[in-house]
Amino acid sequence: MNAPQHTNQNATDSIAKKTQQNKPSFWTYFAIVLTIVGGAIAPQIKAIEQPQPRVSFTVEVVGQGKPVLIIPGLMSDRRVWQSTVSALQADFQLHLISLAGFAGTPSTLDGKFLPKVQQELLGYVTEQQLQQPAVIGHSLGAFLAFSLASSAPKQIGTVIAVDGLPYIAPIFSRNSATQVADMQAQALQLKAYYQQLSSAQLKAVATQGIAIQARSAEHQKLVLDMAAASDSQTVGQAMYELLTTDLRPQVTAITSQVYLFGASGALAPDQQVLAAALYQQQIESIANAKLLMNTDSRHFIMLDEPDWFIAQLRVALKE
Repeated sequence: MNAPQHTNQNATDSIAKKTQQNKPSFWTYFAIVLTIVGGAIAPQIKAIEQPQPRVSFTVEVVGQGKPVLIIPGLMSDRRVWQSTVSALQADFQLHLISLAGFAGTPSTLDGKFLPKVQQELLGYVTEQQLQQPAVIGHSLGAFLAFSLASSAPKQIGTVIAVDGLPYIAPIFSRNSATQVADMQAQALQLKAYYQQLSSAQLKAVATQGIAIQARSAEHQKLVLDMAAASDSQTVGQAMYELLTTDLRPQVTAITSQVYLFGASGALAPDQQVLAAALYQQQIESIANAKLLMNTDSRHFIMLDEPDWFIAQLRVALKE
């Protein structure tokens, strides 16, 4: 009887060993289950996905107090706000934005540019639990400020647009009636032109208009250096979107206080009057908007007229 029992035990052990060898691992079962029920659980997985990390800008936070987002313009970074930071950091928490692709910040361009920046900026406001932050934006940054405040009026506080508008094209055409359809062909041409420029060529093009950007040689050099360090693909895409995106119908949704600081120091007196009228038309439909024109400053008001600029900022940020 012992021999058969021993034989049976050996057979049992052999079968068990083979079964153990052939038994699917935990991960095999897991893969099979996912394959079978993946369609059923996919919506649930999508619902709990973590937000993608932001890639369209970097942030430096300085100071304490009421939160303020500060956004530079085309081919610029946070360096243009140095005097602004020095003046405000004791009273405000400043979130200094540098946009990807401008002034040496690595490009992450993948399709559209400005809509992605807007989406990620709103995500940043939520993520950081910022309560109705004020937004100071220069040029393209001002466009983004208008975009943020019109798309999420309950999330955004005071808007301070520094020589930037809901729609830039009328400044070039000098006609408030200019529409996106009028600019489409030119916008495509500009996009193609800028996207094939080298770093040296970007700087050379910027040099042609440097007199209307800033007054001093020091500030002009900063503007040109930032242009040379920018990514031409991003610059071309941004210019195309600025010329083909008209926020004038959307800014009526803005409920916060809006200040538009205009610069007309590079213009003749009669042209300054026209510029003020064009600027005023762009904010006419906003319930609480005020235009302040600086007739001495070039485009970079914060560089040319820092005392005037800071004084106006302090008034606006008390709102």
